[in-house]
Amino acid sequence: MAENFHTDVLIIGSGPAGYTAGVYASRAMLKPLLIQGIQPGGQLTITTDVENWPGDTMVLGPDLMIRMEDHARAVGVNVIQDHITKVDLNSRPFRSIGDRGNTYSSNSLILATGAQAKWLGLPSEDYFKGHGVSACATCDGFFFRGQDVVVVGGGNTAVEEALFLTKFASKVTLIHRRDELRADKVLQKRLLENGKIVPLWNHVLAEIEGERSPKSVSGVKVKNTRTGVEDRFACTGVFIAIGHTPSSELFVDQLASREGGYIVTEPGTTKTSIPGVFAAGDLVDSTYRQAVTSAGMGCMAALDAVKFLAETE
Repeated sequence: MAENFHTDVLIIGSGPAGYTAGVYASRAMLKPLLIQGIQPGGQLTITTDVENWPGDTMVLGPDLMIRMEDHARAVGVNVIQDHITKVDLNSRPFRSIGDRGNTYSSNSLILATGAQAKWLGLPSEDYFKGHGVSACATCDGFFFRGQDVVVVGGGNTAVEEALFLTKFASKVTLIHRRDELRADKVLQKRLLENGKIVPLWNHVLAEIEGERSPKSVSGVKVKNTRTGVEDRFACTGVFIAIGHTPSSELFVDQLASREGGYIVTEPGTTKTSIPGVFAAGDLVDSTYRQAVTSAGMGCMAALDAVKFLAETE
């Protein structure tokens, strides 16, 4: 049966930004509600080893998010398993609807819905996800030690991924549809000077090939963008690095946003274009996109919400 909830602070999203916001809002005695979304824990739940979280030499992504959720619950955050499908920001209290039919009204709102990696949309790409196909070199590069891998893309993300993978892979082939990169010049210089990286200009990834049982990548088919000629070569890993898309579809028509769908916030704050609505994490950040920076923004969002509620009472 559908239920109605009301809270001073509603948090949508359960990654590092969402859970940190919950902890700070709860410590301010605001009794926040946190809606976990379709992927509780966010992108870190599909990450393996995390070696850059302060205080942990190494922690598994899913384990880190379980700890964050446990912490949030322990300090009093009401964590609800639901997925928000509609948000009305036209008046306060703000109104959010979950796919279970639940209604959540709130005097303030913290948006922490994160972002998702962009994919090419190839059937073979989807088939081999998690079995040789990845969108995160820092997450999965370690598993390709001494192997030949492919990176697809031409911007900063692709170049950074390729450079990172040289720590593990014996050879990194960068597939780019043009004959020059879009990445920053200093990154381009590093890539072109790295003997482990071989650029494949004017090509696109046409298909990922591999074994079915067990699933594993054995090579790729590429297509020349100028001649249309196809070719194949062997590799065991494919990293798609064509950027990320913020999960802002519910808010982008109601809040100020910028190119790519990222929500705009006032400099130095998490305030959006609507008073009482705050945004944090990868929904806002297209530059750093780290768990630790998302957590910091979650803290900021909660403190901004606390101040907003105190000033409007």
